[in-house]
Amino acid sequence: MPVKSNHVYDENDIVLLKGLQGVRKRPAMYIGSTNAMGLHHLVWEIVDNAVDEALSGFGKFITVTIHKDGSLSVQDEGRGIPVGVNKDTGKRAIELVFTELHAGGKFSDKAYTTSAGLHGVGASVTNALSEWLECTVYTKGEQYYIKFANGGKIVEPLKLIGRTNRHGTLVRFKPDATIFSTVDFKWDTIYNHLQESAFLLKTVHFILKDERTGESVEFHYENGLQEYVGILNANNTPLSPVIDFEDNTSHIKMDIAFQYCSGYYDERIYSYVNNVRTRDGGTHETGFRTGITRAVNDYATNNNLLRGKIKLEGSDIREGITAIISLKIPEDQLEFEGQTKGKLGTPEALQLVNNFVYSQFTYYLSENKEFAVNLIKKCIDAQNARIASRKAKEEARNTNKKLKNEVILSGKLTPPQSKDFSKNELFIVEGDSAGGTAKSGRDRMHQGVLPLRGKPLNTDTVAMDKMLKNEEFATLINTIGAGYGQGFDISDIHYNKIIIMTDADTDGAHIQTLLLTFFYHYMRPLITTGHVYIAVPPLYGVSKETKDKQKVMEYAWDDESLDKAKQKVGAGYKIQRYKGLGEMSAEQLWDTTMNPKTRTLIRVNIEDPLLVEYRVGVLMGKDTDVRKKWVEENVDFNVDDEFMKEVRR
Repeated sequence: MPVKSNHVYDENDIVLLKGLQGVRKRPAMYIGSTNAMGLHHLVWEIVDNAVDEALSGFGKFITVTIHKDGSLSVQDEGRGIPVGVNKDTGKRAIELVFTELHAGGKFSDKAYTTSAGLHGVGASVTNALSEWLECTVYTKGEQYYIKFANGGKIVEPLKLIGRTNRHGTLVRFKPDATIFSTVDFKWDTIYNHLQESAFLLKTVHFILKDERTGESVEFHYENGLQEYVGILNANNTPLSPVIDFEDNTSHIKMDIAFQYCSGYYDERIYSYVNNVRTRDGGTHETGFRTGITRAVNDYATNNNLLRGKIKLEGSDIREGITAIISLKIPEDQLEFEGQTKGKLGTPEALQLVNNFVYSQFTYYLSENKEFAVNLIKKCIDAQNARIASRKAKEEARNTNKKLKNEVILSGKLTPPQSKDFSKNELFIVEGDSAGGTAKSGRDRMHQGVLPLRGKPLNTDTVAMDKMLKNEEFATLINTIGAGYGQGFDISDIHYNKIIIMTDADTDGAHIQTLLLTFFYHYMRPLITTGHVYIAVPPLYGVSKETKDKQKVMEYAWDDESLDKAKQKVGAGYKIQRYKGLGEMSAEQLWDTTMNPKTRTLIRVNIEDPLLVEYRVGVLMGKDTDVRKKWVEENVDFNVDDEFMKEVRR
């Protein structure tokens, strides 16, 4: 029950946050979060500004450098941020860019025809959330310098520091560790983002340097999106070459590349606007889907390739497609939903992309009849599979009792007692031994346990029909209750949390990977909506028996916490290294790994779909040579396990 305050709410309680104070007070409103994703959003905002210059025809090289002191810099070859005095405010233009939320050249169509930014808050937000930020401008033969700190305040006013033949802007900043949960820039994250940008901007060279490791790489792709789609499908069997449609005649520029693959049952559509990933899609993706659907259905109908008058659904037509959509939209027509630019809202983009894709793909099908016939056949197969899946799902609902008994018998499922799916959890465990311990230690009301027998299939290398014949996956599909593939319906899941709980060894890690690959291919919404977790059992148990025969026990999840546990238990301790979940008692497993109040879970998400797609293809695909090369380049086999089973003091 709320406690009533005696405080009188009056005019003095109204607080005005001046300048960039609001950004520091509520950073997630501007960058989405204060975790690693939000941290790197600071980088994208500065990179986007450099890209905007390149989009406008100024400069071919953009260099991003991760420095040893934890800072990061972005250098471009653009015109340089203006340093003169703004007539409306009497302040230097560069000061406005970094200290005012809605200041920039992108609100007018004079400086930028298209740009990655809209709201004019990017540079100022990066400044507000940095311990310090410094900017060097090279313009009109002169070099200028300015520095900010303490929440974006000017600590070194703009000054002329010399003459130069260069042109462009160099921004260097260090994120504020009091705001972010991590300030460690990730090479892979920045690598992939710049690589994406290089595919989208065929004329621009992106350079990434890491002073911490000495690594350096340059990205430049003359064939742009064609190369991008080709890389994504490197481990798949193509049904066609990469199809690329480009239109620079309209005021909205369009570049669209896609390819169909056989033996693949998902659709992958990634979209960009002015070089910014629109993770949540928008009007351009809707237009693409509509255009593809219209073109294929019309071709199939006109050539009598369909039975009766039943048309193919969009999901049937897009099965096995990998597509990348890139639009360049003028500032006066650019509409995003939210500051993070995750979803395009520009209405005109829908019809424009729809008509463009329809006309271009219709012509392509007419000129490539063998491919067209094979594609229609693939779509019909997808339609038949969808209809069969829907019938099976209805039958399952009508025979729920029978199905439940089959699941329990085949997979040894121990279900929770509660029918409140929003509170229920499913633990997928490794083997009957761990399964028995988990069943004894669980919360019987809300936790179910499903033991696995052996290692699951690698669903990246087997066809769907073989996957469905596998008892482990069949049981898992029925247990979760929401179907699979195109027929998967997230609203039908029987568990709010799907928790993978395996041994802390290489076999356990392999099982995790195989299960995640299955979820990724056949139940991806489980991951994208945050329902899949990895349990984190302890690696060590530190114990001793006191003089009065009382047992003291502490757990450790890594070497750092092991040291703390040893100190807490004190002299005379014993250390047990848990090789498997079966070595724990039911009580220990509950206390450390299953109890919602004390456990640690890792939620599985997809921060970068393109990087995930590539990694899944490399690590789980059929090409062993590609996998071997990746392992040799990324895995260190010289790490020794120096753990001693028992240590005494």
